[in-house]
Amino acid sequence: MNAPLIHRPSPAFIAASWVALLLGAVAYLVGLFNAEMPLNEKGYYLTLLLFGLFAAVSLQKSVRDRVEAIPVSGLYYALCWFALLSALLLLLVGLWNATLVLSEKGFYGMAFALSLFGAVAVQKNTRDLIAANAAEPKRASSIPSLPEQE
Repeated sequence: MNAPLIHRPSPAFIAASWVALLLGAVAYLVGLFNAEMPLNEKGYYLTLLLFGLFAAVSLQKSVRDRVEAIPVSGLYYALCWFALLSALLLLLVGLWNATLVLSEKGFYGMAFALSLFGAVAVQKNTRDLIAANAAEPKRASSIPSLPEQE
């Protein structure tokens, strides 16, 4: 069986992934910081962002592990899906019931979605870079080694 060809992600895609993650998360957090809502509501939305990011990355890793025939229990795989769907549902319910104008609700939803996409893409790039580096033959250093000290 042939080993799969491992492609190194392009620097442009790596940069776009980090920009998506940072732009989404920073926009969400700045909006949350400037929002006129009680502190416990801000904490709810902050927790949802952190929970959603973790769930998205964990699900991406589980899916990738299964594709690469790395064992992942069905229970953990199901929990990853449950966690991500729960974070999305809780955000939807929170925004539906929030006393925010519709444009603010859309802003939080889009910033959240952009953050999740960015987190998944960054995790994918990280894993692809590790796999590509492991698949490359070790190159001899072109710089001569230093003489040994006596």
